[in-house]
Amino acid sequence: MTAASITAAPLTAEAFRPFGDVIAPDGAPDMMINGGRCERFHDLAQLSFEGGRAGISIFRSDASPLPYVLELMERHPVGSQAFLPMSASPYLVVVATDDAGKPGALHAFLAGPGQGVNYRAGTWHAPLIALEAAQPFAVVDRIGDRFSDGGNLEEFSLPEPVTVVIPAA
Repeated sequence: MTAASITAAPLTAEAFRPFGDVIAPDGAPDMMINGGRCERFHDLAQLSFEGGRAGISIFRSDASPLPYVLELMERHPVGSQAFLPMSASPYLVVVATDDAGKPGALHAFLAGPGQGVNYRAGTWHAPLIALEAAQPFAVVDRIGDRFSDGGNLEEFSLPEPVTVVIPAA
């Protein structure tokens, strides 16, 4: 039996909109600040946190071999989750529509330098997938009592692995 595969597309705000926000300084800045020395790209992600509070963490993801074989998806039903890469290395983003409480159609994106993502609450997504080397990410998400509220992480093991292909440049 051959495993299913999907091909990663470039990460764009338009293509990613159903799942959340692309966080990148695209186009003209919204305003100049700091005496005209700093461009501000304002309010790039719609963060939401039901209960709990917003927190900033650092995640460091080991590099994954290619082609990437996806076996697990997760989602956070009561809070958005933003990933801001702290290096210029590309990384892989895989998201899915919801199909009656489990991941539906998969979509893969190749995030380039300077691009972060914000997953809307409830969006199915793959765990972090660094591609070239261990990569740190600043993560803004809901902080709650992880031992008692347990309701902000759902994991789903895919019934069949899916190979994510990155097209040659």
